[in-house]
Amino acid sequence: MVRVMIIDDEKAIRSLLKITLEREKPLIEVVGEAASGIEAINTIDIYKPDIAFVDIKMPFMDGIEFSRLAIKRYPDLKIIILTALKDFEHARKCIGIGVSDYLLKPISYEEIKNTLKKVIGQIKKQPESDESCDFTADDGSSVARIKDYIACNYRDPEINLTSIAQKFGFNASYLSRLFKQKTGTGLNDFLLKCRMEKAISYARTGTLMYVTANEVGIPDPNYFGKCFKKYTGKAYSEYLKNPVG
Repeated sequence: MVRVMIIDDEKAIRSLLKITLEREKPLIEVVGEAASGIEAINTIDIYKPDIAFVDIKMPFMDGIEFSRLAIKRYPDLKIIILTALKDFEHARKCIGIGVSDYLLKPISYEEIKNTLKKVIGQIKKQPESDESCDFTADDGSSVARIKDYIACNYRDPEINLTSIAQKFGFNASYLSRLFKQKTGTGLNDFLLKCRMEKAISYARTGTLMYVTANEVGIPDPNYFGKCFKKYTGKAYSEYLKNPVG
């Protein structure tokens, strides 16, 4: 089964595309959605898609910038750019950075089906990594260094499991299991905790949400708001009014 992620700031477009793509079950599965490039970069490790449909026009991080980062980090990821006619020439240039194909809005079912068939044909499955690895004690030291690295660099919106694994010379899935085994917490959860604890301290001083979002490495205020509420149980605005309660 091919895993697909939809990245578009318009909820109606995401919903329509999801309904259309789900007609292709069991060949494909829509595993995740994101409303911005920033949200996608922060959640793509969770969804691990084979194919991403990406809108070319999004706030904070557009489809071009996202594609450039995503392809650099996930060379096997196939990206299909969604674009309006006025941005057609701009979208065509994306092929030069490794984008697999592009579709013009409004998109028909037949266009989606044909493009999917073409891109799925390009996918080359990589051999699965060895799941029988033992965790050594060089590893425990690495985890401690990684925790320090996250604590010092959580403001960087581009750090995530994959980028950290690359920096420290690990396979991403191995590092994920290692970090959880050594700390009892997932790496992405630890990164989110660092960001949210700092966000709480900003909220206590009355800092505006968009400022805090930038300061903690989640410059998309909408996605930041979702993360903050999930972590604290309150909207950022509520926390400003009653930070202790």
